[in-house]
Amino acid sequence: MNRRARALAVSVLVVASTLTLPVIPASADTLPTGAQSLESVNYPGRFVRHADHLGGLTAVTSGSSAQTKSDVTSFTVVSGLASPSCYSFQAANGMFLRHRDYRVRLEVNTGTPTFRGDATFCAVAGSVTGSVSLVSFNFPDRRLRHRNFELWVDAVQDTAQFRADSSFRLAALWTPKTTKGPVIPGLFADPHIANFNGRYYLYPTTDGYASWSAPHYKAFSSTDLVNWTDHGVSLDEGPDVSWADNSAWASAVVAKNGRYYLYFSGGAASGDTSKHLGVAVSDSPTGPFRDALGRPLIRAGAYPGQAIDPMVFTDDNGQSYLYRGNGSAHVVPLNADMVSLDPAAVRTITTTGYREASFVIKRNGTYYFMWSENDTRDENYQVAYATGTAPLGPWTKRGVVLQKQLELGIKGPGHHSVVRAPGTDTWYIAYHRFAVPGGNGTNREVTVDRMTFNVDGTITPIVPTL
Repeated sequence: MNRRARALAVSVLVVASTLTLPVIPASADTLPTGAQSLESVNYPGRFVRHADHLGGLTAVTSGSSAQTKSDVTSFTVVSGLASPSCYSFQAANGMFLRHRDYRVRLEVNTGTPTFRGDATFCAVAGSVTGSVSLVSFNFPDRRLRHRNFELWVDAVQDTAQFRADSSFRLAALWTPKTTKGPVIPGLFADPHIANFNGRYYLYPTTDGYASWSAPHYKAFSSTDLVNWTDHGVSLDEGPDVSWADNSAWASAVVAKNGRYYLYFSGGAASGDTSKHLGVAVSDSPTGPFRDALGRPLIRAGAYPGQAIDPMVFTDDNGQSYLYRGNGSAHVVPLNADMVSLDPAAVRTITTTGYREASFVIKRNGTYYFMWSENDTRDENYQVAYATGTAPLGPWTKRGVVLQKQLELGIKGPGHHSVVRAPGTDTWYIAYHRFAVPGGNGTNREVTVDRMTFNVDGTITPIVPTL
């Protein structure tokens, strides 16, 4: 049983153990994702707040300071680090609420199994209608509880006092309205955007993990590129992939043959730091996807550079091409089954400044090969492009088209994807940036802007927006 399988087993134990507790009926609850405030049930007006990296309850009103309001509303509810069926609470600075020695603190995600378990809580019904109680993932006999206005993870007690102390109401309060913010709440990166049957879909890397070690992918969809539906985990490398259980890096999804194919990177379950490239398949654009081969499509070391950042472009004649690479760019025609290729047909198309994140579109007979330059941890991470007359090149570099905007606090915009509104010449670019204001190369967020073209077919420099 691999690590992710063990985690899922623990998740089952959480539910089983809470069902036998002689306290609140423990039916699993679903929490709204996004920015939320947690209000105490028995102390209305007091909210969960982080202060000096310790969790507690603080009285907050409309007249409270901006800092206090920010501290109680900066939590984003995201999929649980240890189990996507549970939840974690992430502050604007990328840190997570976690318990250590049963005291609840705000700390940087180290990516270890212990941290993930400590920072994951499963939601069950609270003491009053509309409230929730948060069960510790790795200590299912303990719940998040305020004691003397400090937050602890305490053993469940069959008392009215404990039930009230461990129940919270969730509400979106004092949400800043000055910017549009990321299009999906939480920390995500490397977004692949697509349109299937008139609906937009986003497939990002789950961010906020040390060494980018997230184990699963999520899917989101929208009709207007503004309001997005979270469809949950589409592929979880631990239980769903035999050869990988971590480092679920940039993915890409394409529709063909009446099915949906997800190309993804993964770290070997053996602990090998090498990254391989795989393919999974589903009958739905939101998954669940299953590993199509039971092995990598392209193994680490088969070609120069890392086998990461896949992207599939399908030309007008129906031929699909797989692009990928880090440090060295490669392309290969895919076979009709979309899960095999001819290794002899691989071509290297590395351009000046190329680092990673290949993306290709075609407009008015011209092929556009786009990529990211520099390192994703560098505020100078940016998008450049070249044009050509064929999907294999040769390519003529045209320059940088998306870069930082320091006067807006935007750093490291890159690893993009592009989609065209069906039946139009309207194009959109999805990309990640350092989370505003305190993000970095592992605390990134996803946004979408318009991408336009000049009369001569060159891309107009994209001005990143908040």
